[in-house]
Amino acid sequence: MLEPKLLLITLLIKLGVAAAVSSALGRSRSFQRVLFAEQRRPGQQFQLILLICIPLALGVWVRVTVPNFYAADIAFETTIILGVLLGPLSAMLGAILLSIPSMLHGEYLSLPFYLLVALIAGIYARLVEPEEVWSFSPFVDLSIYRWVRRNLRQPRFDRQILLLLLILGLEVAREWLSHEAPRSLFALHAPNWPLRVCVWACAAMVVGLPLKIWNAIRIELKLEEQKRLLLEARFDALQRQINPHFLFNTLNSIATLIRVRPEQARELIVKLASILRTLLKDHESYVPFREELNFTEDYLGIEVVRFGADKLRVIKEIEPDTLDLPVPSMLLQPLVENSIKHGLEPRIAGGTITLRSRLENGNLVIEVEDDGVGIAPERALRTGVLAHTGNGIGMRNVRERLEVLYGTSADFEITSRPGRGTRVTMHMPGEPAG
Repeated sequence: MLEPKLLLITLLIKLGVAAAVSSALGRSRSFQRVLFAEQRRPGQQFQLILLICIPLALGVWVRVTVPNFYAADIAFETTIILGVLLGPLSAMLGAILLSIPSMLHGEYLSLPFYLLVALIAGIYARLVEPEEVWSFSPFVDLSIYRWVRRNLRQPRFDRQILLLLLILGLEVAREWLSHEAPRSLFALHAPNWPLRVCVWACAAMVVGLPLKIWNAIRIELKLEEQKRLLLEARFDALQRQINPHFLFNTLNSIATLIRVRPEQARELIVKLASILRTLLKDHESYVPFREELNFTEDYLGIEVVRFGADKLRVIKEIEPDTLDLPVPSMLLQPLVENSIKHGLEPRIAGGTITLRSRLENGNLVIEVEDDGVGIAPERALRTGVLAHTGNGIGMRNVRERLEVLYGTSADFEITSRPGRGTRVTMHMPGEPAG
């Protein structure tokens, strides 16, 4: 029997061991993947048992080999955790692993007792919803307070209080068995009732701490997944928005030619069919920059037919090492369309569109520049040069998609000199985000 001060220190260290081990496991991606999987394969179940039991079985070994160092042994509480999270069979396998060091030390009641604990905890898990397990609180007084407050308003059976009572009851049974069969089962013995209550409460808190820590990680992962799904939904909406916009403008171009230049209208229809075949394919969020350039060239082929080769010229200054980098699909076409419609169409002589790409400090830089009319002086934000965020469905769509996919890692800027042209510059990571 430990001295009161040493017993209290041991209980505090037990809480620290539980918090440290559960936090270390919670930071492991492989542990998160198998713990929070909706359906675990047998191999994953066994992997999870090993991840939890191996470090804690070492704690039991430390307890049986180092004199008076009892705080490292939380095998009893771990068996309960395995039961409520994994069910009776997996918990019983974990109980066997956890009891090996103590069995080798001559504590022969460890194995049957831990198997019984695993069975009881596993049966409890079969009777409750997973959320009731995850929401179990290690702060015993708060659990009791919430239970009293709820039952004063509307009496009902509380499964969380049942888990608390199960932990306390099993801890009392362990203490009694250890007292009746010394050196056959490990338990902490207190010299008085207040300390005995502390030992019982510590058992409940050691069970609850890992559940709370892992539940916080689980909630964080769920929020991240919801954020990802929301961004994907927003991106899909933006993608669906740009395709009809592009189709509408192209059909307008065909309509203007079909009476006066039917052969050119026919050529446009053939090119449009090729583009639509590309659009109807299943697209990922990202495509190689090479594919995006090819798609834009098809679109420019339509515009060259409509304008005439003498009025619309295209210059490409593309660095070869940028061609295989991933970029958002349908990135260039809305910008090129904007340059033609708002920059070059108002000019009688037409003009030139220049496409550039390069790498700067690991970031991909893409520019779309025209030598058209630029943005009207009354819209300038400062004298001479305009840095603008972009108006119209095409510009706004591209900017919003960059924000969705890259967040603050991407930059979208429009610089315009009235009467001299407009340049759109985009900076984005050389690899897709996330």
